[in-house]
Amino acid sequence: MDLHLHTPASADYLQDDVSYLDILRQAAKRGVDIIAITDHNTVAGYRRMKEEIEQLELLKQLDRVLPEEKIRLKEYQKLLKQILVLPGFEFTATFGFHILGIFPPEKPVRDIEHLLLEMNIPSEKLDEGSVTVGASVDVLTAYRLINEAGGMAIAAHANSTHGVAMRHFPFGGQTKIAYTQDINLLALEVTDLEKHGPRTTAAFFNGNKPEYPRRMHCIQGSDAHILVKTPAYEHKLGVAERTTDVRLIDKSFKALRELFESDNFSRTRPHQRASQPTFDFVQKAREEGATFVQDFHEKMTLRGGHLYAIIADVCAFANSNGGTLYIGATNDTKKAVAGVANSKQAIAKLKSEIAKRITPELNCKLEDQQTQGKKIVQIMVPRGDDPPYAVDDNKIYLRTEAETNMAVRDEIVELVYKGMKKNASSSPVPDKIFPTSPVSVDDEEETLSISPPRTGVEVVSVTERDGEKYYVVRDLRNGNEVKNVTLKSSRRLWHYAISSYSKLSQDP
Repeated sequence: MDLHLHTPASADYLQDDVSYLDILRQAAKRGVDIIAITDHNTVAGYRRMKEEIEQLELLKQLDRVLPEEKIRLKEYQKLLKQILVLPGFEFTATFGFHILGIFPPEKPVRDIEHLLLEMNIPSEKLDEGSVTVGASVDVLTAYRLINEAGGMAIAAHANSTHGVAMRHFPFGGQTKIAYTQDINLLALEVTDLEKHGPRTTAAFFNGNKPEYPRRMHCIQGSDAHILVKTPAYEHKLGVAERTTDVRLIDKSFKALRELFESDNFSRTRPHQRASQPTFDFVQKAREEGATFVQDFHEKMTLRGGHLYAIIADVCAFANSNGGTLYIGATNDTKKAVAGVANSKQAIAKLKSEIAKRITPELNCKLEDQQTQGKKIVQIMVPRGDDPPYAVDDNKIYLRTEAETNMAVRDEIVELVYKGMKKNASSSPVPDKIFPTSPVSVDDEEETLSISPPRTGVEVVSVTERDGEKYYVVRDLRNGNEVKNVTLKSSRRLWHYAISSYSKLSQDP
């Protein structure tokens, strides 16, 4: 699919002789199934295409159609059966940030135009397709209005120029958090989806960072302002020359929206060309290793405690930030994938155990996936909205960086408090976030070199009672403090922090 296409209705379109039929032809030639027409601050391009088709249909009905018009209409009809064309626009919000608004094909064009007026696009500019439109609404208002109108709000080229996560734009970290984590934002369009490594946009917004707890769906689009890439415009992409593969139930706006609203991130990938090896997202996850939001279990047997460890991880993810478990593989990429013998039976067993042993009810999604010729089971655990979640009614687990640990008293109190507040706010941003300097994907290392850490723990204070030292430890991910921690009772990370603190306090 390519959800970011311009037409001659955009004022900065680079070719005057391109027709709407040409754009559909090129999309079909490139093999895409879904496109969105997203001209700058206008829906005029999509409207003109619809008007041309309606005019041809009327002429045919009146038996006044010319032979070449009949051929043109027939080609339109053929292509529109092959390609789902969605109406939309690329909106310029306050400070010049670009947002894609994409709507179902049955959405009346006049309703979309009225929405643009509501977003402060001047009526005299409604058909201009101009990037510059004056004082429009802010980013968060745009997200909300698009969503309320039944559309999908997607941050356009988020990591690049005019993107909400672009580099070197002078606005605060809290603003960037809001612009990329808002509940009305469904996805980020990025320009580096085909790249690998920890500094990519998708890796940055994978839910592993405390300031950005909501994992975001990342897609790529061509942002085409020409029909086909040419030497004259070597830095511009043509129609469907940068696309995204998605696995949908059917080819529909509803199915696409359901995907973006889900916690299943394995159904989206950069388009795979025939000459490229098949994209293996499980192998990619193994390369990333165990993190705050993902982990691996090679076995799920009752003997040896493997099944219980999986259930404990599910509980921990639900009480933390959600996450994904891979059953049948380890995070050691040098080790062959063991797989599961019967994935359907394994899924049924895991569903039964989760339903029976975790309270309150938790709606996890389980699927079998293929990697290195073996089937594994993927468990997608949502961030629970009714914490604390417990195993066997009385064992409460939390995720601490890449580990699962049983929650202590103060952590349980905090979970209960969050559960009581669940109806007070729908924001995905944590209640406690330390002030941050501007953070961008491209200069994260530079920023972190001058900012306090956002992960790990720190020792806040220590008291001594009856010869035993009791520490107050703060989790830097969420700001929660745990009291009465001793060296013997501490977790691995706490133990390291206390040991380091003790050494520092002994230095002269």
